[in-house]
Amino acid sequence: MNTQAPVASAIARSSSFYAGMRVLPPAQRAAMYAIYAFCRAVDDVADEGGERAERQAELARWRADVDAMYQGKVAPRLADLASHIVTYHLQRADMQAIIDGMEMDAVADIRAPDWATLDLYCDRVASAVGRLSVRVFGMAEAPGIALSHHLGRALQLTNILRDIDEDAAIDRLYLPREALLAAGILSDDPKSATADRDLDAACAPVIARARAHFAEAAAIIASAPRQATRAPRLMGAYYGAVLDALEKRGFAPPRLRPRLRKRDKLLILLQHGWR
Repeated sequence: MNTQAPVASAIARSSSFYAGMRVLPPAQRAAMYAIYAFCRAVDDVADEGGERAERQAELARWRADVDAMYQGKVAPRLADLASHIVTYHLQRADMQAIIDGMEMDAVADIRAPDWATLDLYCDRVASAVGRLSVRVFGMAEAPGIALSHHLGRALQLTNILRDIDEDAAIDRLYLPREALLAAGILSDDPKSATADRDLDAACAPVIARARAHFAEAAAIIASAPRQATRAPRLMGAYYGAVLDALEKRGFAPPRLRPRLRKRDKLLILLQHGWR
């Protein structure tokens, strides 16, 4: 009996993607819960794993456990995820990329990365998760990889815009250096930069890039079989609504975290998640 599966399900309930996972058939849903639980575990290490040396050491242990799992030696904490590897052809490289992304946070607090570094970060912490996910959804290889690229980046950029204050509280600033400088914000100190009156101008190109990725993702979804894209369609619609709310609210402090009304969430579910 796999005792990890109920735990993974419980962990997934706290995710913004829970509704997207819930619309899946049971076997696919279980696989997504396991993927999310893995991502959440390594993310917790990067954010809350103690001193930097401790975080890096624990991420190294996760990396070794992933390698061992693909050699048939499964650590208990990966037992649930391991049960889905063969069924969905989950790739070791994608799991290791996720750990690489968490290591970027563990090595040093990210502050005003350049666009290239931010894009690499988004690829590792978001698009790599997408590459695992589209295999579970049953998408064909090429459109699945393309969707992962665009939707993963769209979701992560939206997260960055939504979580500006939470990130600043832990001395992180994910807004790109070029956008900050173009807006006249010279400091990379998170609290100083996020209090600047010109923050709207710094966020505008991030919004534009997120919207471009959402548009590319929508085009891929529109040309793919509907059954295989129910979950990403729902995730994209939900996060697109969050991005709309953020842009409407603006970024001048104080910033209230936008929350979609239950009615709006239900409409998104009915429109995009219904069979």
